[in-house]
Amino acid sequence: MSSNPSSATDRPRVIRLFTPRTWPLRIRLVAVVTGLGVCLCVAVGAGTLLAMRSYLMAQLDAQVLEAQSRSTMFYEMGKLPVVRFSGPGPLFLDGPGQSSGTVGAVRSGDTVTEAAVITPTGNRIALSPTAVDQLARVPTKGMVSVALAGVGDYRVTAIPVDDTDVVVVSGLPMADVEATLASAAWIIAVSSLVALLATVAAVMVIIRRQLDPLSRMSLAAQRVARLQLDRGEVRLPTPLEPVDPATAHTEIGRLGTAFNTMVDRVAEGLTARHTSETRVRQFVADASHELRTPLASIQGYTEFAERLVGDTDEQGNLRNRSDLAHALCRVRDESRRMNELVEDMLLLARLDTGRPVECEPVDLSDLLINAIHDAHIAAPNHRWVLDIPPHTVSVIGDRSRLFQAVANLLSNARVHTPAGTKIVASVASNPDRSATLAVVDDGPGIPRDLLPNVFERFARGDGSRSRAAGSTGLGLAITRAVVTAHHGTIAVDSSARGTCFTVTLPESGSATDVLEAGSHMTSAAVAATGGR
Repeated sequence: MSSNPSSATDRPRVIRLFTPRTWPLRIRLVAVVTGLGVCLCVAVGAGTLLAMRSYLMAQLDAQVLEAQSRSTMFYEMGKLPVVRFSGPGPLFLDGPGQSSGTVGAVRSGDTVTEAAVITPTGNRIALSPTAVDQLARVPTKGMVSVALAGVGDYRVTAIPVDDTDVVVVSGLPMADVEATLASAAWIIAVSSLVALLATVAAVMVIIRRQLDPLSRMSLAAQRVARLQLDRGEVRLPTPLEPVDPATAHTEIGRLGTAFNTMVDRVAEGLTARHTSETRVRQFVADASHELRTPLASIQGYTEFAERLVGDTDEQGNLRNRSDLAHALCRVRDESRRMNELVEDMLLLARLDTGRPVECEPVDLSDLLINAIHDAHIAAPNHRWVLDIPPHTVSVIGDRSRLFQAVANLLSNARVHTPAGTKIVASVASNPDRSATLAVVDDGPGIPRDLLPNVFERFARGDGSRSRAAGSTGLGLAITRAVVTAHHGTIAVDSSARGTCFTVTLPESGSATDVLEAGSHMTSAAVAATGGR
């Protein structure tokens, strides 16, 4: 994996002329449109020229037939009552209506006896021997095109004279048709080229405007790729590509929406990762700080005990036996405190990994009675009040973990409130088949700035909620994890008049409910800690 996230985007682009897949999308689209435009122009031009040639040729054939009819008629008439122009060839070329460029010939059998062409001045000139041979081979059926030597391309027809073996051959030049077709071809080519250039220019502008969102998304993706995403807090600009609701259904609109959604998810994931890393670092720092104090005490008392062991009288008896006992007692207390802290962190770690908890019916009333009794023994100077309904309120779960959660709530109220504070613990059954357990005290309340983080690990209050009893700040975090693992919720409401912790748990029902709750307990434990 490259250490530079932008290395892939910074590589030089390789564009091969004869490999269209290496071309940018805009060039490919313009090339496709240009190719289609050229094909269309060629097809339209070719079709137009073919249709025009067919029309002009049909018109020329009709004129050739008219000239042939006149020539045959004048030939059958013999000597014409007109002034004969000088020159060789058949006399019927001097007949009225015969246009310049008309070719005429008289063929007897396979031999042409007379052949000439009318010049633009009206005179007749003889055809070359090659041209005469070509006219001798003209069939007597249909119309043929012949490239007569010395005079050009002609449309020629041959018709026999009635009751004789004489064939009259007549033809007209194709020069006018060819000139018309050439002019039309140039006009079509120039107009098609102008139209094609205008179309390509318009297509380039349209494609550029339509693909601008893709270009912006590409640049935004490159900017994101250059960011350092592997560490620290990353703030991605969202949305990267604004999408107009009116165009959200289009291909580019759907792509932009999906792109923005993807970046939002990435931003959420990066934020969650940074938050998780921050919490882990803070947890490690707090745990190290909490463990450092008992370890320092153990180390100090151990060194003190070592000095006392070496301090003996002349008979070898210890001089300060009571001090040694006190040092060992302190070592034991600090070891117990450190063991409790490690046990609490281990419990949170197990809940984080989603380990299943026990699944059995638990009587909340009985559990609360035992918890209040223990709390009263631990803090007789507080006023403890128990409020339970006359009927049994049961939930599905792990009795030991639920007892620990309730004990933590009572311990929190005991530790952070002064003597004489009234603490009310109650349990009730709700109509929606849930049970509510509440712990309310009339103490000084939780500071407003601490309230949002009261369930975080190692959360600490100020002096108004003292740590005289040595709280580690893990009790409420464990309580929330346990409650969430039991498909429950916990909430806190605090003011200057007191604090109220409310736990809501699903009530137990039939045996089927017990089995279903047990089958989903593991996934609930994972959800309780965000899947870490």
